[in-house]
Amino acid sequence: MPVTSLLFGSVPGAVSGYSAANNAADKASAAQADASKLGIEENRRQFDFIQELMKPYVDSGKTALNQQMGMLGLNGAGSQQQSIDALQNSPFFQAQLNQGSNAILQQASATGGLRGGNTQGALAQFAPQLLQQTYQNQLANVSQLATQGQNAAAGVGAQAANTGAQNAALFGNIGQAQAGAALARGQNTQNAIGSISGMLGGFFGGGGF
Repeated sequence: MPVTSLLFGSVPGAVSGYSAANNAADKASAAQADASKLGIEENRRQFDFIQELMKPYVDSGKTALNQQMGMLGLNGAGSQQQSIDALQNSPFFQAQLNQGSNAILQQASATGGLRGGNTQGALAQFAPQLLQQTYQNQLANVSQLATQGQNAAAGVGAQAANTGAQNAALFGNIGQAQAGAALARGQNTQNAIGSISGMLGGFFGGGGF
């Protein structure tokens, strides 16, 4: 076969191989980037789901914390008084007060001391003691609820940090894929130039005219 025929038959093949190699590099890069993007979207979807799932606990914790601060007087004396009045007028406290007072009166009636000083003293002491006990119980309840909200918020924060780290890694994968494609294209160009140069060198050096 003449050298000229060999040369002009080989150059298009080298160019075609160069194009095919570039296409393969681009497809591989795009596939890796697409997979990373899907991972990022899924991470965000899962975080949104967790955030929505924990929202009632976080919100109730905020409300409980505000109530706790009000009961302790940290929001001012007026707020503390409102907390005490609300507790004292609550259906739960009134029911406990009525039941306890009736029990004292029934006990006094059974023992014949209904109008005695001891009965009146017991009734006078019962309401403040009940209010103090109910106040302490309520404070413990809202404290527990505030802690539950704090834990929920901390869990969402930890998940946010984890999602951020995972997405950062996936964004890095996208960058690596794009950089890899660029490097592969550069290498393909060098290979193609070297191949064609070798052919031309062989042609001219061999006197292929």
